[in-house]
Amino acid sequence: MGERVMEAKMAAAEEEPARENGSADRRAAKGGKPPQPFVLGSVVRIFMKNFLIYDSCEVYPGPNLNVVVGANGTGKSSIVCAICLGLAGKPSFIGRADKVGLFVKQGCTKGLVEIELFKPPGNIIITREIQVMNNTSSWWINRKPATLKTVEEHIAALNIQVDNLCHFLPQDRVGEFAKLSKIELLEATEKSIGSREMYQFHCKLKSFRERERELEHLCREKTNSLEKMKQMIERYKQDVDRYLEHKSHIDLIEMLERKRPWLEYENVRMQYMEVKQRRNKAKKTLEILKERQFPRAEKIREAEENLNGLDLKTRDNTAKIIEISQRIKQKQDALEMKEKKIEEIKQALRMKKDEEMDRQKKIHTTQEIIETWKNELNTMAVCENLQPQIDAINNELKKLQEERTNIDSDISDLRAEKRNQEREEKRIIDHLGKLNNIMKMKEENLKGRFLDTYSALTWLRKNKDKFKKKVYEPMMLEINPRNSRHAKYIENHISSDDMRAFVFESQEDMEVFLVEIRDHQKLRVNAVCAPAASCAESPPSRPIEELHQYGFFSYLRELFDAPRPVMSYLCYQYRVHEVPVGTEKTRDMIERVIRETKFRQIYTAEERYIIKVSSYTNRTLSTNTFLRAAQFLSGSVDTDERRQLESQQQDINNMLKSLDMRLTTLFERQKHLEHRDNELRQQKKDLLERGNRRRQLESKMALKYDSLRQLEQDAIDVEKESQLANLKIKEINKQKAELVTEFMYLTKDIIPLSILKGVLTLRRSKVIAEKARLESEYKPGIAQLKAAEQWFHELDDKKRVLYENCKELMKQAQQVCKLSPDQDFPRELQISFQALPNTLEEIDALLNEEKTRASCFTGLNASVVEEYNKQTQEIQQLTKYLEEKKNELNNFRQSISEVKERWLNLLKGMIEQINAKFSKFFSSMQCVGEVDLHVENEEEYDKYGIRIRVKFRSGTELHELTPYHQSGGEKSVSTMLYLMALQELNTCPFRIVDEINQGMDPVNERRVFQMVVETACKKKASQYFLITPKLLWNLTYSDKMTVLFVYSGPFMVESKKWNTKYFMKRRRRLSRMAEQCIATDM
Repeated sequence: MGERVMEAKMAAAEEEPARENGSADRRAAKGGKPPQPFVLGSVVRIFMKNFLIYDSCEVYPGPNLNVVVGANGTGKSSIVCAICLGLAGKPSFIGRADKVGLFVKQGCTKGLVEIELFKPPGNIIITREIQVMNNTSSWWINRKPATLKTVEEHIAALNIQVDNLCHFLPQDRVGEFAKLSKIELLEATEKSIGSREMYQFHCKLKSFRERERELEHLCREKTNSLEKMKQMIERYKQDVDRYLEHKSHIDLIEMLERKRPWLEYENVRMQYMEVKQRRNKAKKTLEILKERQFPRAEKIREAEENLNGLDLKTRDNTAKIIEISQRIKQKQDALEMKEKKIEEIKQALRMKKDEEMDRQKKIHTTQEIIETWKNELNTMAVCENLQPQIDAINNELKKLQEERTNIDSDISDLRAEKRNQEREEKRIIDHLGKLNNIMKMKEENLKGRFLDTYSALTWLRKNKDKFKKKVYEPMMLEINPRNSRHAKYIENHISSDDMRAFVFESQEDMEVFLVEIRDHQKLRVNAVCAPAASCAESPPSRPIEELHQYGFFSYLRELFDAPRPVMSYLCYQYRVHEVPVGTEKTRDMIERVIRETKFRQIYTAEERYIIKVSSYTNRTLSTNTFLRAAQFLSGSVDTDERRQLESQQQDINNMLKSLDMRLTTLFERQKHLEHRDNELRQQKKDLLERGNRRRQLESKMALKYDSLRQLEQDAIDVEKESQLANLKIKEINKQKAELVTEFMYLTKDIIPLSILKGVLTLRRSKVIAEKARLESEYKPGIAQLKAAEQWFHELDDKKRVLYENCKELMKQAQQVCKLSPDQDFPRELQISFQALPNTLEEIDALLNEEKTRASCFTGLNASVVEEYNKQTQEIQQLTKYLEEKKNELNNFRQSISEVKERWLNLLKGMIEQINAKFSKFFSSMQCVGEVDLHVENEEEYDKYGIRIRVKFRSGTELHELTPYHQSGGEKSVSTMLYLMALQELNTCPFRIVDEINQGMDPVNERRVFQMVVETACKKKASQYFLITPKLLWNLTYSDKMTVLFVYSGPFMVESKKWNTKYFMKRRRRLSRMAEQCIATDM
């Protein structure tokens, strides 16, 4: 058995020059067997510098099976990472980190990976240098700079697929293989062992099918469109016939409407000629009548001049009469004024007499009142002493007032307290509403990310009565970070599967839940059971105060709240009470922290550190990753705060009820005090009135005496007032006598003027009678003259109107026929007009008839004929296009049939070979396994898939390999055997499987290892890497396999001093010595 021993000791930079000489010289220097033939593209050499835990390391794998063995943390998976990243793989393919810079050794600014691939005549050396600063890489091919695209082209040419789980299965993605869907597994298998032609056929079929669906859809659409267009053109044909018939009626209407204005013009012109003749005749008659009336008109004019002279004299005489009459009227008004003054003097005298009589009556009444009050005073007893009673009432009123003031103050205080409590209650309700909104947002986040979990949550809330103990909702809803900034630590520490897991206190309840949700409802959910003995209160190994010097401020458990069973599970499963959380200070002194604290996991401000101790060398190894941003717990709800708020709300409600009861009691007491206050005030009022009656009477009598003296002083002398009034009346009578004299003189002056007015009136009557006689003789002639003038004017106006109408109708007729004013009437219009009626009545009747017929053709448009022709042309084009697409569809179907037959032949042959190998491997383990082609619809080529079905126990049936049905060990065995089945058929240069045997039991692990050795060590088999931290005793080995031992530690022998033959020789000598010692003792 050829052995290759690899040493992972740090700081071996002196080996760098030797790397330039290639792998062949190095193999010769090692003194091993001559190199065996490699498959094209196999890994010949791996060199790492400043990569993960390595300072410098060079690995020489063998051409067949390479078993990489080493303790956890020594750097086995680092070799896998180097192969992936060195062959242009992305960090996501490995599943460890998302940035390539994180693979550089801590404390270094750059790292290097070099992969040498077998390709005669000269191997390909691919070098990748990784920069930590900006997460970039530089590439070289055979020591010459190259681009990533060039590297990818070289790798693809060798059929190396580091993104294919059938080729490359790193440690952190072992579980993903079982999660591959049947479709994904088929594609990965095709790429892995199928010929390039097979995968190309599959891709062609998918693209052909997609194009076939497009063509089928297009043909259906175009066929439907063609049918609709044919139906539409049939309707258009009827519309076209109706349109043509409608157009014939419209043309006749247009011709009738052209002739009608000419007939109207001719009729009006004939009327104009007739009216013109009658107007000339009326003009001659009017002139004869005017000559006859002239002498009579002269006499009437003379009579009118005489009448005007008389009217002038009458107006002058009338003006003088009016002037004198006005003066007489003024004298009459002055006499009336004097009479009114006399009457006013008499009225004033009467009023003074009445006033004196009223004064005498008031004096008598006042004397009687005073006498009555004197009698009452004389009879009134001496007033008793009421002051003690009034003082007693005042004292009681004062006490009542003080009590009322106290009650008002108490009511004011209670109302203020009630308002404060109500404001506090509103604040608490608003705060609780915000907390409830955060919970709703977390539920919406759960619904958007994990719909099955949300559906199970909805079912749980409706069926809580089906469980014996309390069931807790998904942890992402139950966990509440005390500070949202700390949510990222919790989410990076707890897996996403557990974040959406339901927590049970009873194993029986969990089984009931999973049977309903997984088996019946087919929902993918997670569930965990809290430990029987609670770990929620488990103390940390060291108090947090001792860790402050390292920058730690808390353990992870103290950063969030959760129900006790949930916290118990997290303490048991994730040791959250033993994981400290630090700051940037912790990051700056991380090496000291790791060395002195001995923690297995540490969080700094932005990173997570996992520390492992090698079981062989006791050396401490650490890996760090950047923290992901929080996705589930970004909105936190403080449950303590929520419970405290709810308790405060209940206390406030109780306080408000107590305040209302106290206010009601105070209001009743206040009402009682008001009633008593009113009673006391009424008693006091009655007592005061009894004491004030005598003083009131005395005061009233004094006022009456004053009033009596004033009345006696205001006496009026009636005799004297009568003498003064007579003197005034006598003076006014003298003024009246003078006015009467002036009135008589004016009356004498107006009499002659009145006589003259009568004479003028008689003379004017005679003139008016003469004029009336002349007018009566003139009137018959003037009536006849006016009638003649009116008739002439009417005929003249009618002639002018008809003339204007003729001009307008001529203009309209020319416009209708589109003729210019100086253009002759066209011959063709004359011919067309001859076939039409010659009267307006006939024209209108025929026009109405044609319009009625035309109106029956509704919904027509001039574009219907154009649309008909256009649709006919489109139908022809669409028919031709549809025929072309149908031919293209038939050709595609023919191509699909040919490619499908060739692809299925290759595919079925491949699957039969895989199934034969897979079944054989399972049979050798006394189990059953099958691989078949899964087809839902033969025409849906993107739905084809490979189905793996396995049976590990005789009493069960074959079950499809899924992430949920089989155990972890069963999934590992199935995955390994499937990859082995591919190994013998594989066309890929190498395959890597990292720590897949960890979940297997010893029996299955031994069987699988034997199969791997037998399969991978066959002639012309591809290169195979099996990464494992341990091997069972007495396994089957092959001379063709290579075992790479990975050691790491400060006491390692330098690689240049490593001598395998010497070590084996020494081991055999020690064994013989041990046997001799045993024999001697016996």
